[in-house]
Amino acid sequence: MSSLELSAILFPALFAGLVAILVTVVIERGGGALGGIITLPTTIVPASIGIWGGVSGIEPFTNAMSMVPIGMLLNVVFLGSWRILPKIMGTKMNGTNLVFSVSIISTFIWAIFAGISTFSVEMISDDIGPSTVGLFATSLAVIIGVYAVKTNPPAPPGINKVGPTTLFLRGLAAGSAIAASVWIAGLGLSFISGMVSVFPAIFLTTMVSLWISQGADVPVGATGPMMLGSASVSIYALLCIPFFATLGPWWGSFVSWVLAVGLYSLPAGFWIWRTLDDGLNGALD
Repeated sequence: MSSLELSAILFPALFAGLVAILVTVVIERGGGALGGIITLPTTIVPASIGIWGGVSGIEPFTNAMSMVPIGMLLNVVFLGSWRILPKIMGTKMNGTNLVFSVSIISTFIWAIFAGISTFSVEMISDDIGPSTVGLFATSLAVIIGVYAVKTNPPAPPGINKVGPTTLFLRGLAAGSAIAASVWIAGLGLSFISGMVSVFPAIFLTTMVSLWISQGADVPVGATGPMMLGSASVSIYALLCIPFFATLGPWWGSFVSWVLAVGLYSLPAGFWIWRTLDDGLNGALD
């Protein structure tokens, strides 16, 4: 493995580790309402640059980036399952067994539908452009996210102090998962690479670690904001398609990130904060 190949894996892995730590710390200290503000495009940035370098031409790159919104839509479903599955399975198990059972089932659901979606989009790509499918998936994710925020359960901050060892393990788990994802993405299969690049490693480690350290209310309260906020990753990926082709990967990624954050993440985060804050104030009045 060359140094370039190694860096293409280590950079997103490092990003993922740092983001996993940051996300959980912010949610623990500030409450789940901040989940929408901090689900910014992060690991997808180096992953998109790596995919651009690993494919040959704009068409396979478009295919890969168009799969990102579909993967993120599945991530919305993944987060939603953390609201539903504990209610269904909580009558038969609890504690650590419940957390890990929900983890396994939610990840399995994501993987199954990821495989079906990738195969389906590749089959219809000659008739319906992948970018069109990606735009539809992004719109659907935003609609579901808005509904999830409006029906969001209380989003309290954590009350238990978390030590540096736990934080390090969170980062290590997320970084390792993303490293594996980017390595698979580098194999050159464009449709698969886009899907694999958004494997919900950070969401999974966030939900599990928060549940174990703070109880169910903190991670479940963060699901709605994260579901809506995560659409910024899809928007970034779709913007990469024209901007990488015209500006190159470095400036293209910068412009795409600024636009995705400025035009979506910040307004969505402000709306989430106001919506959940008003809901809390209404409950207290």
